[in-house]
Amino acid sequence: MSWQPEADEIAKRRAWSRGLGGPEAVARYRAQGWLTIRERITMLVDPGTFQEVGQLAGKATYVGGKVQHVTPAPYVMGIAQIAGRAVAVGGEDFSVRGGMNWGERSKGGQGGFCGDLAFQYRIPLVNFCHGSGGSVEGTRKRGYALFPGYRLSEHYVDLLGIVPVVSAVTGTTAGGPAGRAVLSHFSVMVKGSSQVFASGPPLVERALGMKISKEDLGGSKVAVDSAGTIDNVARDERDAIAMVRRFLSYMPQNVWQLPPRDSRDDLAERREQALLDIVPRNRRAPYDMRRLISLIVDRGSTFEIQPTFARSLITSLARLHGRPVGIIANNPGVNGGALDAKAARKQTHFIDLCDTFHLPLVFLVDLPGFMIGPRAEEAATLREGMRSLHARMQATVPMITLVIRKCYGFAGFAARDSLGLDFKIAWPSAEIGSLPAEGGVTVAYRREIESAPDPVQRQQEIEQELRISGSPLRMAEAFSVEDVIDPRDTRPYLCGFIDAMDTRLAHTLGPKGRVGVRP
Repeated sequence: MSWQPEADEIAKRRAWSRGLGGPEAVARYRAQGWLTIRERITMLVDPGTFQEVGQLAGKATYVGGKVQHVTPAPYVMGIAQIAGRAVAVGGEDFSVRGGMNWGERSKGGQGGFCGDLAFQYRIPLVNFCHGSGGSVEGTRKRGYALFPGYRLSEHYVDLLGIVPVVSAVTGTTAGGPAGRAVLSHFSVMVKGSSQVFASGPPLVERALGMKISKEDLGGSKVAVDSAGTIDNVARDERDAIAMVRRFLSYMPQNVWQLPPRDSRDDLAERREQALLDIVPRNRRAPYDMRRLISLIVDRGSTFEIQPTFARSLITSLARLHGRPVGIIANNPGVNGGALDAKAARKQTHFIDLCDTFHLPLVFLVDLPGFMIGPRAEEAATLREGMRSLHARMQATVPMITLVIRKCYGFAGFAARDSLGLDFKIAWPSAEIGSLPAEGGVTVAYRREIESAPDPVQRQQEIEQELRISGSPLRMAEAFSVEDVIDPRDTRPYLCGFIDAMDTRLAHTLGPKGRVGVRP
């Protein structure tokens, strides 16, 4: 006897699942300008590679013991490939009950089967976040409440230490899905059509008596530019998906592997004449640090993380001779490059990211120090700065420090590999010390300056003496910096040492154990 009737029923159930919340619900959904979860997954992964898990899960209606319809569970997930590499991928289907939690066992994200799949198979996890998490409706139906986190996997946080986790916020997202978006190594949201918050406007109005729009509460200007809750913002969903693929291209499959090396079409020996005059002689004049980076790394290889948040610091993935690296650069065009609380927090996260996945760090330093003044103190700039220093001192990935111009104080200390090789090089424009001459002279030589016939002239003379003594060439004489280089030689110099790190990187694979308590 054939099993054709059962096979036909399986096909029917799968067709219902592919229909998501039904034609009317999907039409309302599309009217918001959103792609469906199945369209998102199809756009993300290599063609024909998505193998769904749990497609038959849902709420069925029976008449006389025969199934009439199944409303699918509001989460779609499975395994697929991106650029030929396996990933676990899933996301809420907002057309079914607003993507709210469903079922006895969670299918989704870090807190469900999809996250367990990534953890057990040691493959990257990609979350599409577009849902509202829990609902009081379930409590009313059951007659009792569930303790928060009852569906969470024990691997909810462990994942962040072993595989790349990426989240794309593709619509209005609150509660658990919003938390999942933050528990990621990289997150992106769509400008104008996605929002992320702990609770939405109705709850804010009920709790605080405040009427506010979704966009004003958790749009990209808040979540990305101001708070840094989400890393990057995309023009549309297609752009967001491209960012997800781009980020993963720099990452290994897991911490037991090295990041993939790209083709080496860009010559390591390339010398850029423009680097010779990119830094102005005027010590206070800004210059384009992003252009400087682009002239050093492989052409077209930069992928900046959090470009609109804490803009005095640039954190970017890039490649040098095909090898993925992390670039941390001060931006002299914003606050003179001084490190404020947000920039320090940004630096801490990026150091942890690169250290976890074995990307060598290159510091491009033009750092006058920590941001100072009452607002900086109220923002706990010093604490955030020490947290960044703590992260750098716990990191074991190889680092190179290149001082472009200023490098002063404890902030500068956070940009050197003092517990490792402590490899420091400088351009001839570099000035290095505990304090800038302008501030340090007025404190250390106050009496001498005040007693001089012309105090202003004497102060300028002392400052000039200190600048001469602080010349990077004099530091190189004492091996206080390991080298001073012609700016045009920067790319070949860095590529040579990044190539030489392969053996070291191969011997430090595996999870990074970080002990103690961050300041």
